[in-house]
Amino acid sequence: EAMVPAPLGIPRAREASGTAWLPDLSPMYALHTMRGGWDLMLHGNGFLQYIDEGSRRGSTQLGSVNWLMGMARRALGGGDVTLRAMLSAEPLTVGECGYPDLLATGESCDDRGFLHDRQHPHDLFMELAAMYERALTADLAIQLYVALAGEPALGPVSYPHRLSALWNPFAPIAHHWQDATHISFGVLTAGVFGRQWKLEGSLFNGREPDEERFGLDLARPDSYAGRIWFLPTERWALQLSAAHLNDAARHLDARRTDVGRATASATYHAPVGARGYWATTIAWGWNDEEGASPATSAFLLESTLNLDERNAFFGRGEVVGKSGEDLVLREPALADEVFTVGKLQAGYARQFGPFGGFLPGLGAVVSFSIPGDDLASFYDGSTAWGFAVFGSIRRARME
Repeated sequence: EAMVPAPLGIPRAREASGTAWLPDLSPMYALHTMRGGWDLMLHGNGFLQYIDEGSRRGSTQLGSVNWLMGMARRALGGGDVTLRAMLSAEPLTVGECGYPDLLATGESCDDRGFLHDRQHPHDLFMELAAMYERALTADLAIQLYVALAGEPALGPVSYPHRLSALWNPFAPIAHHWQDATHISFGVLTAGVFGRQWKLEGSLFNGREPDEERFGLDLARPDSYAGRIWFLPTERWALQLSAAHLNDAARHLDARRTDVGRATASATYHAPVGARGYWATTIAWGWNDEEGASPATSAFLLESTLNLDERNAFFGRGEVVGKSGEDLVLREPALADEVFTVGKLQAGYARQFGPFGGFLPGLGAVVSFSIPGDDLASFYDGSTAWGFAVFGSIRRARME
């Protein structure tokens, strides 16, 4: 998470990639300095993981999930301007077809076609954006956000930035119902905010990135979204958003269709002891695809308990409705049928250091996937176990 400046009288609020708030009591893992009037920050997260997802449709892989983000901010024109760049080496470190993640769906790969039971890699350019903020009064400010690659006003804070997901190397299987638009190529967002609320709207390119992960997939910004945030206390952040995504869904027959999406989420952060924290996110997402019936929903609950910056316990539970086409069952009669699938994960990580300003860690996570009886013949059973072991590295906590 990156820190948003306080435009004149407006208190500081947390922000992740894009324009989403989080309570201001969360720890920051970043390098921070001042140079020539610029406020500079560098932060990121990296895993080296071995994954075994089991089942007939699962696979194994040794790879790395990672991202690095730089931010530069300074006063300009009576407000603050912020420049951000976020990069990922995942197209090289997990390959263009991504990593094993049973029941994950979405996007495609030249070698495999439409991906199923794998999570696609992030693009090299996750964000290239500029943001301007200016206070109008002591209690009201505006924000403008322009991005070649960035996040529109849709969904909860994306999972790579959530403290509740910080230690989990897996993407949620609900990703494409909730926060998959966090990498959109072409975004314009305008927002107005006060001390406890924020209202924002976006015009953007809602099409998914293509298989070429090293470029910018710019297209006409013909999708739109709106989001409202409310922070009732310093520990809670509530979000509600909706969008129309133009030509967002790609099909096996090469068609593209529009998608209506709505999301809601609640995030809770609380300190634990002198240096620990407890972070929890509850999220719901809904997709209504043109020509598909019925609409589908996804539910997520994830939490991390970090004890004194040494021992971290984390978990995630999800229930998602996915069509036969989403799951690439390759049986035409099942293409439009919706199957309820679920996934549970639990993990532990041990953090060491800091050493030279970095915090290395070691951890493991166990997954229990639930395709259900209707999909047992495809997954060699109605349930499947998986696991991952990993090393991690991030910047030390910024005091």
